[in-house]
Amino acid sequence: MEHSLTGKTALVTGASRGIGRAIAERLAKDGATVALTYNASKSGADETVAAIEKAGGTAFALQADLVDPAAVPTLFARLDDEFTKRKGSKAALDILVNNAGNSGWVGFKDATPDSWDTLMAVYARAPFFIVQAALDRFVDGGRIINISSAAATKPVTAAPVYSMAKAAINTLTHALASELGPRGITANAVAPGYTRTDGNAAFRENPELVKAVEAEIALGRFGEPSEIATVVAFLASDEGHWVTGQTIEASGGYKL
Repeated sequence: MEHSLTGKTALVTGASRGIGRAIAERLAKDGATVALTYNASKSGADETVAAIEKAGGTAFALQADLVDPAAVPTLFARLDDEFTKRKGSKAALDILVNNAGNSGWVGFKDATPDSWDTLMAVYARAPFFIVQAALDRFVDGGRIINISSAAATKPVTAAPVYSMAKAAINTLTHALASELGPRGITANAVAPGYTRTDGNAAFRENPELVKAVEAEIALGRFGEPSEIATVVAFLASDEGHWVTGQTIEASGGYKL
């Protein structure tokens, strides 16, 4: 599907590393102009933009701490400013990928109201209000892709709040598909399983834990960020136009 997104614009949240970076790079490779967000890692975001530009794509990065409710309107104001500078008008979005996250490994006994609020703010509240803010910038026939998790339907006992938040994303995706269908806008979720990112690098240093996880995956290994990005790229493309309201698990067959 290379260059299948030429002329289109995409916003990918949380794209300074891992799955978000792979998605941003893939959408840019397919021809989209990509606006990506980061929270703390400006260097990671700059590296992502540089990699996209080196490969011949177009991208820029915007800072957004999505724990803060004010971050969403500020993000879109900056997005409008950037598009005005580049294109002469405020943002007109074709593709939105809600990927941003934070540390989800808070156990039931260790959870506090503050940690619960922080997780839900980024994983559930932010995607809702990002979509709301994006709607008057969205072109008809656009694509919304929310990054969920296999944990939404197969909860991880060590991360109950994270599992709850991802279940909420699946429900939001279904609701958005119904709400936005009259405009030809599709809404889908992609649910990775265990994927090889720097976020779980320490976990993967324990051979026994890795062996136990891989025993629960039908294809017998951790996924790669590029494999998640491939599914997102399909849903973002014209070929994905007849798929909406779905949660597509891309986990290699986790806990079948």
